Amino acid sequence: MLVHSRKGRWAVWAVFLVLFVPLFALPLLVVLGASFATHWSGVLPSDLTTANYRSATRGEALQALATSLATAGTASLLALATGTWAALAGAALGRRHRRILDALFVMPLAVPSVVVGLSVLVAFSQPPMLLNGTPWIVILAHTVLVTAFAHQSVSAAITRLDPAYEQVAASLGAQPGYVLWRVRLPLLLPSLTAAAGLCFALSMGELSATMMLYPPDWTPLPVLIYAATDRGSLFTGSALAVVLMAATLIALFAVSRIRTKASYR
Repeated sequence: MLVHSRKGRWAVWAVFLVLFVPLFALPLLVVLGASFATHWSGVLPSDLTTANYRSATRGEALQALATSLATAGTASLLALATGTWAALAGAALGRRHRRILDALFVMPLAVPSVVVGLSVLVAFSQPPMLLNGTPWIVILAHTVLVTAFAHQSVSAAITRLDPAYEQVAASLGAQPGYVLWRVRLPLLLPSLTAAAGLCFALSMGELSATMMLYPPDWTPLPVLIYAATDRGSLFTGSALAVVLMAATLIALFAVSRIRTKASYR
């Protein structure tokens, strides 16, 4: 809603700050402050130090960060490929069949992620698809959880495409595969990069299903954060959380740059 008066704009900004600061900004600032502290007995942290970050960027923590990046990157690519394929296929179906397809992809979001983790654990703990104890079972669970977002994002973008571009290409003799690769997918590229960024961010922070599946040699960073806070190392856990946020934001910034360039193609 547009606000044309100065008083109205100031009121909107005041309401925004009142809601945003305590609900969103303050918790993040508390984590950031705790990451530099060794004690917190008053309003502000005391005995500031960078030792928490030294332990959060070495050894097991660094390996966990690499594991999270590898898991999120692989799961995002698989989810994007699967979700895009399903969205393109759904666009060629009738409305009834499209709704069924949409419901199938949204189903993992309708249940808690721990249920998805249990389902994957039960389904892939027996031959011939024995993935339990391997990194692939974690990647598979993350893919299942984030594919719905990729599918919904690409499906919404397809409905907004102007069919005139594809009709012109087809009228000039272009084959369907050429139209898809050279016309449709380039037009969808901004939405594809946005979907990839969303899937990556969600996978980086996923914990519930991961706790049920991860093998000892494939420990993502959210699991390490949970373990640190569970044993009382709140300040080390806060530093790990800041590292996780920073890595996710850097990756999202890189994706946004790609999306911006794709928008001007």
